[in-house]
Amino acid sequence: MKKNRVLLIAGAGLLLAACDGGKGETVNLQSSAALASSSSSPVDEPLSPDIPPKEPFGGTVSIESLQRDFDIFSWQSFIALNWPADAGGNPLTGVTIGEQPGAMRVWQYYKESRDIFLPEGAKPPGWDQPFPPPASCGNDATKPLLRQVGKTPNVLDESAEPFQTGPLIDQNGQYTRYEILTNQVMFDYILDNDLYSKAGQTEFDAKAEFPFGSDTEVGSIMLKAAWKVMGEGDDPSLFYTTEAYVYNNPHENSGVTAACQLQRVGLVGFHIGTKVENNPQWIWSTFEHVNNAPTQGQTPDKDHYNYYSPDCADGGVDCTAVNEPPPRPWNPANKNTPPSQIERVIPIADDTAELNRQYQQKLQAAVPGTVWANYELISTQWPTAAGDVTDETGVPAPTFLANTTLETYIQGRVKQTSSSCIQCHNNAAMTNGKKSDFTYLLERAQ
Repeated sequence: MKKNRVLLIAGAGLLLAACDGGKGETVNLQSSAALASSSSSPVDEPLSPDIPPKEPFGGTVSIESLQRDFDIFSWQSFIALNWPADAGGNPLTGVTIGEQPGAMRVWQYYKESRDIFLPEGAKPPGWDQPFPPPASCGNDATKPLLRQVGKTPNVLDESAEPFQTGPLIDQNGQYTRYEILTNQVMFDYILDNDLYSKAGQTEFDAKAEFPFGSDTEVGSIMLKAAWKVMGEGDDPSLFYTTEAYVYNNPHENSGVTAACQLQRVGLVGFHIGTKVENNPQWIWSTFEHVNNAPTQGQTPDKDHYNYYSPDCADGGVDCTAVNEPPPRPWNPANKNTPPSQIERVIPIADDTAELNRQYQQKLQAAVPGTVWANYELISTQWPTAAGDVTDETGVPAPTFLANTTLETYIQGRVKQTSSSCIQCHNNAAMTNGKKSDFTYLLERAQ
């Protein structure tokens, strides 16, 4: 029987109960001194290509120590997903994450949303069958620049953030581009249940329930990646870069003309949703490039940021418009859009920052100068009361979580307004009105 984490308030003390079949054993939290000691202890796990198949909860009895467990889970997932892959999308053996920098990564062989939800609800190709890029991108396999070993370049056909809050403009005036992908477990569930079309969802007539992971098998994973086009002032050696079709999608905003160009792009944001046993609300891990933006209220410590100008002297940046979306019309073809001026609203927690330093050091020790040491975990959101029958969100911790490249304009601590992965995705539904299991992907069905 599954165990559920339940948090209880007892007098002035916070208690954690590990409940099994309704019988709870309640344990007092550790002292703050003990927590500080445990949170700064070294990470002993080696860098591994294995995605964690199960939740990290293993008997620890505090919010702080559990947060560390989930943060380690996030780092393990990030490293495994970004492991160099062979032409079949499997992690290469005999290498580590920082080696073979030109290789495709495991997650880049996942299915893009545009390959799943096709016009008129057509059935998508099988897992190993790529869907051709838009016509304006071309699909001539004889042109070597349009191919990468084992897979056509990904298509970055989105430039808008969730809920149409606005695009994110880098310091070169270029729109940030996004892609959403699923692993094969999630893709197979969509395909097997005909959830790729509105007609299939109507026939399904139930809420979606994507497969959990088990002790040995990885469950459903969905990813969202944010990319910036490499340009003036950017040092590509500091980013994981790849060539991708950068596509101006006419379906995003009126006035946009379809256009496509193969460009070198650098990874700036990486969001992982993982469904493992005991966590029906999923585990949400979000990473960023370390040079994205400074933290609000803190002195900027870098000369160059991806989305912030320290002196506001370049490119017509408006220093007063911090975390403000650019004015409409939104068109990625517009070369005159002023750069965004972005700051992180909620600082990275001290314990998470220390864990970041440990993993960055491990990555540097494995491959000196590796680009992967230039990424950091912002936080991991997880359900503290996963089985709470009165709250479908499972009382997430931390309460709010935002990535400056993915939820740029909804950062903060305002309930029902500021970004919270679990709170937000709990509202997701399919086109049939049924719950879609914490993903908005299924509403894309045609």
